[in-house]
Amino acid sequence: MKRAIDVCVALLALLVAAPVLTAVALAVLLTMGRPVLFRQARVGRHGRIFMILKFRSMTAGSAGGADDAARLTPLGRWLRNTSLDELPSFWNIVRGEMSLVGPRPLPTSYRFRYTQEQFRRHEVHPGLTGLAQVNGRNELSWEKKFGYDVWYVDHRSTLLDLRIIARTAATVLRREGISAPGSATAHEFLGASAGQGRVPVGAAAGRGTSER
Repeated sequence: MKRAIDVCVALLALLVAAPVLTAVALAVLLTMGRPVLFRQARVGRHGRIFMILKFRSMTAGSAGGADDAARLTPLGRWLRNTSLDELPSFWNIVRGEMSLVGPRPLPTSYRFRYTQEQFRRHEVHPGLTGLAQVNGRNELSWEKKFGYDVWYVDHRSTLLDLRIIARTAATVLRREGISAPGSATAHEFLGASAGQGRVPVGAAAGRGTSER
């Protein structure tokens, strides 16, 4: 049922939002040039790697390595504030790489930094929104985010998903938790504390996929 709802809602969203998608793509092209879409390898269900799609919001990094705040354009900041940069991710849902609700997919560089308990967030498909996103989003510490993710894995249900979707609409409208304190986006997850037991390399390798 969850998969059927995901596909139907994602296809409907892409159809209804087609004029917005076209307008945003044109705006990104005119202000930042190509590429219009941001593609990045993320860790999905069972550790599989997929390429997430978003509208580009930053300029290319300089040779010296400009930080996110310097690279974020005015249009990109607005796209992030309104969550319009996430619209292309509906295609990831159609392809079966993501779900409407679930733990947010994170970069592949994080996949060996989790504790075994934290890595349980990958027992389900990553989501466009999730329990952590409606309870503080990037204002939360990584430990609290992962705590919400694992709680969702253990208590997931259709009713819970509907509640999270409803709360997501309110969170987006209020533009809450978009940036971490002192950051233009979110702080990097540097890994679990010593002695907590990180995920062994083989356990996070996924099945039949490799990082691109």
